[in-house]
Amino acid sequence: MDALKEGWFSEINDLWPGIAVSLEVTKVLHREKSQFQDILVIDTKAHGKALVLDGIIQCTEHDEFSYQEMISFLPLCSHPNPKNVLIVGGGDGGVAREVVKHPDVEKVIQVEIDPAVMEVARTHLPFMAASLDDPKLTVNIGDGFEFMKKHRGEFDVIITDSSDPVGPAECLFQESYFALMKAALKPNGIICSQAGTAWANLDHVTKTLNHCRTVYPVTAYGIAAVPTYPTGQIGFVLGSLDPTTNFREPIKIFTEEELDKMKMKYYNDKIHRGAFTLPRFVEKALTSSHEIPQESRKEL
Repeated sequence: MDALKEGWFSEINDLWPGIAVSLEVTKVLHREKSQFQDILVIDTKAHGKALVLDGIIQCTEHDEFSYQEMISFLPLCSHPNPKNVLIVGGGDGGVAREVVKHPDVEKVIQVEIDPAVMEVARTHLPFMAASLDDPKLTVNIGDGFEFMKKHRGEFDVIITDSSDPVGPAECLFQESYFALMKAALKPNGIICSQAGTAWANLDHVTKTLNHCRTVYPVTAYGIAAVPTYPTGQIGFVLGSLDPTTNFREPIKIFTEEELDKMKMKYYNDKIHRGAFTLPRFVEKALTSSHEIPQESRKEL
């Protein structure tokens, strides 16, 4: 609190040097140090309630839906029949809220390492956490690595909703993690992981995508606008075991009526396609960083 101005929360982190995201605070709703991280919930003047973990804004009531919808529906709508879904992380409940909306999804398992985040979300962020009690969802408290080692070949889609690559989430951005997800997928399964912003962390984005490329025959990097994230944008790395997957073209396309019924605010098929149209400097960096022989992979 009060890093730059009294009454404001300012996110200052070496992950995005020279950048600070600040929110005017009307009230501190909750603060604790769990076994894994510092947890802060604040009520803000312009963005409603906000969840902050280890000093980094995870979501605000004002714009959380864009992240949750995109990390969920980009992979779900790229899979022909996403019946069984695994969520790693996502303790605030936002990804679960979106995944259970998809009409083809029958069973969702969520593995969250920090139960304190879920309890805080249930109390202070019910607009996100309500789906933690959805009948499609089973919640497991524990380590995602250990869970997937024991559940091989079970999931059509795996979504990793992690915090940034510091502290307990650092291991979720390594090549070994992408290989572990592959083993937990059914044939032709798809993964999607939060992968940072190219505007402030292009090296991190390229490294994460390259880890994904070593494991999956089809990969892609897509983007979404989230105003309260550093640079106003976040990206996702996707990988598919099906060599015919085309992430740019959604398999499942919803009508306006269906989108309204699901209370979608950001995602539709046009946004899906546009997510993979990248600025030239990003496209060039991701292409030039690729070290795997061209004939060994297919990519957008």
